[in-house]
Amino acid sequence: MTIRYGHIFTPDFVVTLRGLIGIHQSIYPQTPPHGIYFEALVEEAFRRIKKPVTVIEPGGKNQPRHDLLVENTRISLKTETGDSTKPLQITITKLCTTEREPWEARVLIARVIEHLSRYDVILMFRAVWEPHLIRYQLVEIPVEKLRLIADANLDPVGHRGGRQSLGADVMEQGQRIFRVHFDASDGKCSVRSFGVQHCELLETWEVRR
Repeated sequence: MTIRYGHIFTPDFVVTLRGLIGIHQSIYPQTPPHGIYFEALVEEAFRRIKKPVTVIEPGGKNQPRHDLLVENTRISLKTETGDSTKPLQITITKLCTTEREPWEARVLIARVIEHLSRYDVILMFRAVWEPHLIRYQLVEIPVEKLRLIADANLDPVGHRGGRQSLGADVMEQGQRIFRVHFDASDGKCSVRSFGVQHCELLETWEVRR
């Protein structure tokens, strides 16, 4: 898989972030950085390569918990580090939280599209567990691919009583890119089976454990 670098996630940023992740891993060998710990490492990596960073605090429950603004680029940070992480398929367990009412396909999709308008790029750190090593990936998830949710035809899924969850395959030129799921129990929108080949792989490496 070809590794590409963007104007924000430059080679010096990637090298610096990988080094900081290595320091974390030397202290916590069985616990890859996730959530706020990964966010802190990304902030520090940008500061070390002397790029001004602004932390954007959330203003509502449908906004991401933590974002960065770097050179006028709004960055959303995600992690996928559990033992169920698949090497070639990305899961975003919480793309955003929608309101519970009205629970209608057109309203839910509109809320996700509005949410996606709040940032320009998504950086995800992934850990794929194997018997004697951990394979790490730094991936830039293209927001424009996620916006294809706008054309999704949501159908009821599951056997829950009352209000049902909704889901759909998201297509591009006849090819399935990922599956979107709206969970009726907690109002979360998740993305499943997003092929890594549809993203920009910034770096991949492995660590013995």
